[in-house]
Amino acid sequence: MIGIIDYGAGNTKSVMNALDRLNVPYFLSDEVKELRSADKLILPGVGHAKKAMQQLQERQLIPFIQTYEKPFLGVCLGMQLLASFTEEGNTKCLGILEDQVKFFSLDQEKVPKMGWNTIQPSKDVLMKNIPDTAYFYFVHSYYLPSSSYSIAEAEYGIKYTAAVRKKNFWGVQFHPEKSASSGALILQNFINL
Repeated sequence: MIGIIDYGAGNTKSVMNALDRLNVPYFLSDEVKELRSADKLILPGVGHAKKAMQQLQERQLIPFIQTYEKPFLGVCLGMQLLASFTEEGNTKCLGILEDQVKFFSLDQEKVPKMGWNTIQPSKDVLMKNIPDTAYFYFVHSYYLPSSSYSIAEAEYGIKYTAAVRKKNFWGVQFHPEKSASSGALILQNFINL
């Protein structure tokens, strides 16, 4: 059973729809006791990092997430919140990763980055059967620089992290729930962990 963390994120319904299409059972909750019963967790995310962290704090979810030991997937802002800090609102994040999220300050590109893009996947289990010709849907103004935790990279004026992993924590900057068959495969790979 997949638990979806309910903290007011804008893409929760589309994540639920994607799991429905895959016939995967799930529940939506902001209660630690309920979320603890899940086999895996998804932290969706569309919105502002500072408000998102405030919502997680108000629901007393931060310590629970930081000590979670089962498979965990952060989506878009949900991935960025795994970092230690983001320039968006100068916000302290969950600190799962030591890395910091930066603002796209690119003269040659439009911000926010919005649209379809390929990624360069690694051999991580989340990237199983994902070719480097697969397209994913991105919408973001902030990015996680490439690091030792990157399991896929994308390019938008610079190379940056498209997907990340540290132990049982995975994150994707793109929206798998809006990325057609390629995104469905990412979600299925996570479900199969």
